[in-house]
Amino acid sequence: MHIVYVSDAKAGHRSQALGLYQAMHQQNPNTTFEEIQLEKLPLLLIFKGFFSHQMSGIAQQPDFIFGVGSHTHLRVWLLGKIYPQAKTVILMKPSLPIQFFDYAIIPEHDGIAASDRVIVTKGALNPIENEHRHQANRILIALGGNSKRHQWSEEKVLIGIQQIVQHNPNCQIILTTSRRTPAHFLDRLKKQNYASQLELFPVEHTPQGWIFEQMQQAEAVYVTEDSVSMIFEALTAGCRVGVIVMDRLKSDRITQLIDQLPFEQTTEETIIRLLQLSAPLHEAKRVASQLLGSSGF
Repeated sequence: MHIVYVSDAKAGHRSQALGLYQAMHQQNPNTTFEEIQLEKLPLLLIFKGFFSHQMSGIAQQPDFIFGVGSHTHLRVWLLGKIYPQAKTVILMKPSLPIQFFDYAIIPEHDGIAASDRVIVTKGALNPIENEHRHQANRILIALGGNSKRHQWSEEKVLIGIQQIVQHNPNCQIILTTSRRTPAHFLDRLKKQNYASQLELFPVEHTPQGWIFEQMQQAEAVYVTEDSVSMIFEALTAGCRVGVIVMDRLKSDRITQLIDQLPFEQTTEETIIRLLQLSAPLHEAKRVASQLLGSSGF
């Protein structure tokens, strides 16, 4: 079984595609994966493929064609015409009509009902699974930053970190930033009297995959509210998860999704909100099972 992934080269989108591929590979070890960049699929080349029913840039005939990111959708649809036996899969709400594709994998916060073409998920898919390597008394703090719906509040984040340190005096606490974290924040954090209890790993000093490995080792992960994908990644890794509250610039489906998560009872003044999930997330595995089952693999 061969998967062709039309890639827009964005790391977050690639993470979703890899997560689904890896879950499918676990269930069907003969699965192969081929990533093709958008620029290698010019429309003229695709139109030529209509006549030959093959593409020179694709190594072998695909059984599935994945696309993540709005710029990939037209190519996925057209490739589905060249390879009609392949199932086309968009891992988000499509920019084209849903009926153009065999499947759309859509997070529930987009408000699209499940159907024979639509598989609704809790958050976006990711390549994480619980490897059961969590170490007791090991905590990860992952900071985001400003976003279109959240405003960075240095004071709130500092208070949140202080509370985590004070409530976990005997724990190893690892803190990392993101590319959205204000550049001066770590300088101020280092001046706090509790900073010596933190191990700091700025994002620019961490290799690719570092954060996922930390989630496998951490017993608990605390994430700023703006980093929604990281909340679901930590849940998928099987960690206990806390959310550091941030100021909101607007209310939309993403903020509503956060509010609908099963938090412990809190007050309006609470800086840290703790999640209570009755079962771990296995969304990529669930979606893979559904795709393979309905496609006869």
